[in-house]
Amino acid sequence: MTVFHTATGVPTNSCILLDSQEEARAYPTGEIRLGFCAACGFISNTAFDAKLTEYSARYEETQGYSPTFNAFHRALAERLIARHDLHGKDIIEIGCGKGEFLMLLCELGNNRGVGFDPGVHVERIRGAAADRVQFIADFYSDKYAGHRGDFVACKMTLEHIHPTGEFIATVRQAIGDRVGTDVFFQIPESTRILRDCAFEDVYYEHCSYFSPGSLARLFRAKGFEVLGLDTEYDGQYLTIEARAAALPVRQAPLPAEDDIALLTGYVRSFPERLAAKLGEWRALLGRFAAEGRRVALWGAGSKAVAFLATLGEAARVVQYGVDINPYRQGHFLPGTALPIVGPASLEQFRPDAVVIMNRIYRDEIARDLEGRGLAPELHAL
Repeated sequence: MTVFHTATGVPTNSCILLDSQEEARAYPTGEIRLGFCAACGFISNTAFDAKLTEYSARYEETQGYSPTFNAFHRALAERLIARHDLHGKDIIEIGCGKGEFLMLLCELGNNRGVGFDPGVHVERIRGAAADRVQFIADFYSDKYAGHRGDFVACKMTLEHIHPTGEFIATVRQAIGDRVGTDVFFQIPESTRILRDCAFEDVYYEHCSYFSPGSLARLFRAKGFEVLGLDTEYDGQYLTIEARAAALPVRQAPLPAEDDIALLTGYVRSFPERLAAKLGEWRALLGRFAAEGRRVALWGAGSKAVAFLATLGEAARVVQYGVDINPYRQGHFLPGTALPIVGPASLEQFRPDAVVIMNRIYRDEIARDLEGRGLAPELHAL
């Protein structure tokens, strides 16, 4: 693999709830060395060490407090239920987070479910299907192969796994001879990250990055026929729908898989383009500092940690991280120890500028600020 991007001193977890600034400043760091395979298009942090990451009850990743995200989530669940005839079926979700998506699938389709995630909080599960869904606070592995599903979902999890081939093989082996079982995976779309130099989406937990081509090639190699590849959520998410098949899988590539030349070009120019983009952000933040502006950052999760770690000294002008998730409020971001507050705190702070970590939420955030009588400059990644 050709290493094309490096970063040091990166917090090894972005969504951990830290109770003090001292703990946040002292949080462990690691190194990122992104390597690109020109044969298959896969990108990996070649310096990744899984022992440095933590997925536990204090990992708070949910986006389920955003109306924008919830509308997307519901529409996605309805689409999968219709497309795969998920009615009265058994569904497995690997990396179910706080369980919102699995609950949607089971409520809207009258299905039964089993969710696996070491960070799940069973006491927070609510909904009409709660008695039909089981949650297991553990990593999915071959020891859970006895849990059989008619449909397997896995959202925003594969990018956290370094031996991706082994993991997909484990999923296929658990399905066994039930050829025809459908699976759905969702991950960040790496073509967009490379094209836009989206440095806020490069952080330690994300050790594996896929394009449509590399993702499809992986699934075929492990015994799946690819039914479809798509992008969701303003192009941020890459999705694959696939069906368990007998090896070798003989299937012509889909048009979206022809992306090696495009990826190679993006990788070659990435360092130069990233330097220019970071220069623009440092200039903007430097202006805020010189003018004595009050600055807050909205979205105190993984993107925020990556944004602050990458921009370093220039980002010290940011005084607060804002998040609508009440479970994050009152804690501190790893590395910078930036305090996390709720939107109501801005009524007293009255920021002159707000840096939005994800532009898809810009309208939602603007409405919230306007409702509080605030009109800061908005700058969205």
